Amino acid sequence: MQKQIFSFLLMALLAFGTFSCKEKDDPTPSKTPEELAIEELTNGSSQIWTVAGGGTVTRDGNSVTSTYQTFELTLAANSSSKTYSTINSGDLFDANGNWSFVTGGLDKLLFTGSKPAANNEISWTRTGDNLVLRFSIVAPGARQLGTTAVLGSYVFTLKKKP
Repeated sequence: MQKQIFSFLLMALLAFGTFSCKEKDDPTPSKTPEELAIEELTNGSSQIWTVAGGGTVTRDGNSVTSTYQTFELTLAANSSSKTYSTINSGDLFDANGNWSFVTGGLDKLLFTGSKPAANNEISWTRTGDNLVLRFSIVAPGARQLGTTAVLGSYVFTLKKKP
């Protein structure tokens, strides 16, 4: 009887040792807050945001959606760069350039370029398929080529393009 108990305990100990020494899978490293923010804006690589399909644009609280009804903003990012391009942006945004987060936070963007929205802090929030951009154009950058006045506080409510 003692031999059977000893054999049983030996087998249990070997089984325990085998299972407890199993290599554990390394957990996937968690993403940084910046990586998560980039995913929100780019859907992981590239995302088009548009006024069409229910988006709106206001300037100083007044609707200017009809002026920007075909506006599109594409935000893209990879390991080496963050780029943007626009379609039908009027005199506000450059056709393309680079974007970055404002130093010290992830809730504001900067676009490169020479148009009035370039190099202005643009606050952003995303809820579901909506991206809201808020920014102000102040003098002296309020005119583009001296022809179109764009002075004001803007709110772009954009829809995620499928």
